Amino acid sequence: MRVERTFEARHPGIDLRWLDMGSQEVLDRVRSERANPQADVWFGGPHTLFERAAREGLLTAYRPSWAEKLDSTAQGAGDLHFAVYLTPAVIVYNAQALTRAEAPRDWDHVLDPRFTGRVLIRDPLASGTMRAIFGMILERSVRETGDTARGMAWLRRLDAQTREYVLNPALLYEKLSRQEGWVTLWDLPDIQVVQRQGRPLEYVFPESGTPVIVDAIALVGGAPHAEAARAFIEWVGSAEAQLLSAREAFRLPARADLPPDSLPDWVREVRAEMIPEPMDWTMLAERGDEWMRWWDRRVRGTGRGDEARAGPPTASAAPPPRGSR
Repeated sequence: MRVERTFEARHPGIDLRWLDMGSQEVLDRVRSERANPQADVWFGGPHTLFERAAREGLLTAYRPSWAEKLDSTAQGAGDLHFAVYLTPAVIVYNAQALTRAEAPRDWDHVLDPRFTGRVLIRDPLASGTMRAIFGMILERSVRETGDTARGMAWLRRLDAQTREYVLNPALLYEKLSRQEGWVTLWDLPDIQVVQRQGRPLEYVFPESGTPVIVDAIALVGGAPHAEAARAFIEWVGSAEAQLLSAREAFRLPARADLPPDSLPDWVREVRAEMIPEPMDWTMLAERGDEWMRWWDRRVRGTGRGDEARAGPPTASAAPPPRGSR
């Protein structure tokens, strides 16, 4: 990709090597390699996971020169991680199976009986994107009712709609393109990329609001090539790289100082159309793991069973974890 080629042209002594995996898988990998780090840079993924890595001492502080161009909320404590992109979640549909008028327009519309067995979901345990979407549903529940019961009931209804929890994004795009499912929930830039590849996929921004994931970057603790890693971090957040990523890879820049007339049209359109959900990212970072474990044990695979007909669990039937302010 051009971002890689341009960086290597600027730094001819550095050869970038990539290992692409889900955000949660990255955290697990960095954690498992703590005694003998193999990676230098963690690039991409929700900042909530970076926060967990920071608390576990898995990252090394490094403040790039472009950090001053970010909002304070896009900077991790102790200079341990910084936002690079903003990644909104969207509802995705196969445009050969559904017209835009027929496609879900909001999260609750995905639960319509029309879509039973027609929904594909990326396995949430490995995916930072899905954890953010599920986290939004659960945080809304906490904010409006005081606990996660209503949110877990919503996720159980989604489970009833779901044909399959897909192992990786490539399979998700393939199955959705083949109409093994009609609808999924995913992130905007990945869908824009596969659209350019000719996939018959379209997206809508949920009308009630959507989580906008702060995609971060960090220097891995004990990085074996720390100097090269710092050079890459400097490059990724530079104005040149931010604009290149927007034009070539559909990444929404985290920097707010870029001249509007230098940005591609799609950036201005997205900023005008999307409604960011007011997320409590601190709560999600603190409680997200617990919520996902509860979902995996008590909700996954139950949506079409007796538990779904009985409604959400009660206090006498192992209630879901409560939120905390």
